[in-house]
Amino acid sequence: MARRSADPESTSTKTSSGLRRSDRFLLGLNSFDRVVFVSHVQPDPDSLGSMLGLAHLVETRLGKPTLITRDGLISRAENRALVDVLNLDLVPIEDVAWGQNDAVVMVDSQPRTGRHTFPDSVPLFAVIDHHDTPGDLEGVTFTDIRATHGATCTLVTKYLLEQGVTVPERVATALLYGIETEVTGYPREASPADDAALIVLYPVADKDVIAQIRNARLPHSYFECTLQAMQSSFIYDRLLLSWVNPLPLPEQAAEVVDFMIRFDQVDYAVCGGVYEDALILSVRASIENARAGEILRQVVGKLGRAGGHDRRAGGSIPLSSTAPSAIEDIQAELRRRFLKALKIEDTRGQRLVPLRDMLQNLQS
Repeated sequence: MARRSADPESTSTKTSSGLRRSDRFLLGLNSFDRVVFVSHVQPDPDSLGSMLGLAHLVETRLGKPTLITRDGLISRAENRALVDVLNLDLVPIEDVAWGQNDAVVMVDSQPRTGRHTFPDSVPLFAVIDHHDTPGDLEGVTFTDIRATHGATCTLVTKYLLEQGVTVPERVATALLYGIETEVTGYPREASPADDAALIVLYPVADKDVIAQIRNARLPHSYFECTLQAMQSSFIYDRLLLSWVNPLPLPEQAAEVVDFMIRFDQVDYAVCGGVYEDALILSVRASIENARAGEILRQVVGKLGRAGGHDRRAGGSIPLSSTAPSAIEDIQAELRRRFLKALKIEDTRGQRLVPLRDMLQNLQS
C-alpha cells in the first residue's frame, strides 16, 4: 500500500516568499564558487542518484563546477554496479580539498546523526532529505526535508522538472533506480509523488543498464555471509534475529535482512554484525505501520545511532572491545531490547535451521 500521508506541496510548490523551493535552492548558490555534495556512509542508490541529479541541475542552470563525494565503502554488488556502469566520478570524503567558498549540500541524510565522517568544521549550506531521522539543522541556510516522499531522488526529480531542465539518460537511470530501491518490497513505501516521478523517468532511463545493475554478479563473501546468517538465525515469535561475526562488508547486513524478511512466519528481520570496531544493524519489516526506524532508534538508544523508514532501518554501535565476550554481551542486550520493543516474550529462540540439520549437512 502506498504512503497515505499527503505531500504538503502537492498542489503548490511555492513557499511563502512566492518562490519554489528549487528556486530558493539555486538562488542561494549564486555567490559560491563550487558546489560539493555529501551524503551518508556507504552511499546507496538513492543518495548517489540524488547527488548526480542535483549536480546536473547546478551545472545546467548555474554553470558552476560540482563535486560528488563518497563517504566510506560501496560494497553491495548492485550499488557498485551502479557506480561502474554509469561511470560515476566519486571523490572519497577524506580526499576532498575544501575551498573557502564551497557550498556544501548534504543529500539523503542529516547532520550529526552519526551516519557520516563528514567533518563538523565544514559548514553546510543545504540539507535535502526524505528521512524523518532528526538531525541538527542549526545554522543550515536551506533545508528541504519531506518525509512524505519515499525517496530523495523523487524530490530531486521535482527540482529538475520545476526548473525545466532536460534529464539525460544517465541521470534518469540513476534517479529511477534510486527511487525503485527505496520503495521496493511489500507493502510499498511509495507516495503519489514517487509514482509520478517514476512515470516521468521511465521512458528516458536505460532499462538495459537497470537490468544489468539489478542482476549484478555477487562476490564469494556474499554466500559466506548468507550461510553464516542462516546458521545463526533465531526466531522469536514474529521476529527473526541473525548475527554475522565478523561481517565481511558493512552493507551485507542489509543484504541478509532483504533475504530473511521473505520468511513467511515473521514480520520483522534483524541482522547485526561486527565490522571493524562497530556493530552494524539492519532491519526490515513486511507489515504496514511497522515503525522500523522508530523501533531501531528505541533499541539502540544512547549506544549508537539509528534511523530509517516504516519498514526499513539501519544503525551502528561503536564498540570499545571486539572480544567475543564483549560482543556476546552487546548482542544479548540488543536481543532483550528488540523483544521488549516488539512486546515479545523473552524466551529462548528457535533456530531457523535446526542444529541437527546443520551437523548432518556438514557430515554428508
